[in-house]
Parts: sequence; C-alpha cells; structure tokens
Amino acid sequence: MRTMIMAAVAAGTMALTGCQSVDRNVAIPAGIGALGGAAIGAGISGNARGALIGAAVGGAGGALLGAATNRPGQCVYRDGRGQRYTAECPAGY
Repeated sequence: MRTMIMAAVAAGTMALTGCQSVDRNVAIPAGIGALGGAAIGAGISGNARGALIGAAVGGAGGALLGAATNRPGQCVYRDGRGQRYTAECPAGY
C-alpha cells in the first residue's frame, strides 16, 4: 500500500512539473523536493496524508532553492532599511 501511494504521488508530481512553463531551474528542484518529501512523509507517517504533506513541503522548498540559485553572477544584498535587492557580484567573487 505504501509503495502504491508513493508511486501515485510521484507520478502526479512529475505530470504537474512537466506541464508547467516555468524556468527549468525552478521546476526540476521543486519536483525533486516533492518526490523526496513524499517519500519521507510516507515513511514517517505511513499514510497518504503524510505523503501529501511531505510532497507539498518538499516541493515548496525545492522551488525556493531553485529560484535562489537561478541568477549566476548576481548577488543578493540588503540596503540600510533591510530591503533585499539583486545586483552584480563584486569582481573576483
């Protein structure tokens, strides 16, 4: 039963990831995170609810990680008011 749940979640995640028209640097880490989260959630809880929660958390984390690494040559800074902005990295960085 647990294997069937993980296979269904994996197939659904891959189908949704393939249909999106977002950048591959975001979609692929999100899909991998969702698959890993589903496997961990199913392993810990032993039911479909845990697999779905794990897939959601893993997918969101993977998407954030993929988006953060999507800007080669760009660094994230904070100004005096604490707001974040992106600009070119210093020379040699």
